[in-house]
Amino acid sequence: MTLHFRLLVLGFAIAIAAPATAADWPRFRGPNGSGISTENAPTQFTKDNLAWKTEIPGIGHSSPIIVGKKVFIQTASKDGATRSMICIDADTGKMLWNQNVPGATSKIHKKNSLASGTPVSDGTIVAGTFWDGDKVSLAAFDMEGKSLWTAELGGFASQHGPGHSPIIVKGLVIVNFDQDPSAKLVAFDAKTGKEKWSVDREKYRASYSTPIVTERDGKTELIVGTITSIDGYAPETGKVVWSYPIKWASGGMPLRAVAGPVLSDDYISLAMGDGGGSRYMLTIQPGKDGAKKIWDAKKDTPYVPNQIAYEGYLYWLHDAGLAVCADAKTGKVQWSERVIQRGAISSSPILVKDTMLIIAEDGTAVSFKASPKGLEKVGESKVGEAVFSTPAVADGKLFIRGATHLFCYAQKGS
Repeated sequence: MTLHFRLLVLGFAIAIAAPATAADWPRFRGPNGSGISTENAPTQFTKDNLAWKTEIPGIGHSSPIIVGKKVFIQTASKDGATRSMICIDADTGKMLWNQNVPGATSKIHKKNSLASGTPVSDGTIVAGTFWDGDKVSLAAFDMEGKSLWTAELGGFASQHGPGHSPIIVKGLVIVNFDQDPSAKLVAFDAKTGKEKWSVDREKYRASYSTPIVTERDGKTELIVGTITSIDGYAPETGKVVWSYPIKWASGGMPLRAVAGPVLSDDYISLAMGDGGGSRYMLTIQPGKDGAKKIWDAKKDTPYVPNQIAYEGYLYWLHDAGLAVCADAKTGKVQWSERVIQRGAISSSPILVKDTMLIIAEDGTAVSFKASPKGLEKVGESKVGEAVFSTPAVADGKLFIRGATHLFCYAQKGS
């Protein structure tokens, strides 16, 4: 029987615990981590369509999420003494509440922060991971900022520091807790914080990819990709449904998975890399007898930014500014063209209807049409601040976290 994966959008009750609207962006990279919005939101911006901007205290690379009329984001104080979950009114930019968690400063990669994980919400709770410089905890709050529960994930060790973003599936908050000395996938009850299951994964060195969800043969599957393997799990139990071990060439350095897995029909793609410039992208197809490799690539693929899957094609951005479009089934490159002339990119691209938006670390933003026929540039904008976080789209608005502010852009007249 031919297998077919369906991207689980936000409205599917099996994927989240509470009803939500298409206007929500409830986790890292939005609905099911796709990075795709079907809304009519701006992809170019100036002071003319700036709805508001709000100063965010401290430093953090956590990306914004939006549920209802609330924006949630995490940050850390400049001295490293506290971590915070912040709630902001999506219409006005007014800070509604700020919950602090104790922390301490610690060594991180120069492009990381002490608050790089993105929170998740099901419309009832908002949860996020917090690193105190030694251990990582998962904390949940209600929508008004009341602390509900805290669960300990344990000590964390990595030369790069933390950056784990949880997801919510079937009433469970799930964290891919991957690090240098150990790796595990853990699920907690979203209402109580009680651990429901934990499964060990093969360790090597820390990956930061955020899981996604698919439906296959009428059953929900959780997909996790790290340095060592791409696996499908039953989210209710943590049982492995299928597994694809990633075999690295003898003498070759296994590469980190910072970007998460991406779905295109019945194909799953995962990009990996390291700071030395090595890159690898793998596309697999799960089936009754396990998963098989379909194609791979070792050049001009991304390390940190996630891919976008759209209408049978993959779009990605090399960290140095090269945009690429490839056939999702074969890996055949349709076109590649440099869109960022200087600097690097840490933010993941998003797709707003049929327009890609990318933002470089220096705040330069470029938008272009998602088409296999070639690069059709739409425009260029300037944030005015450094950007390491991924933009979000909700209720017709574009949200961008800069180094010191959260910006909200809206269509003129809206």
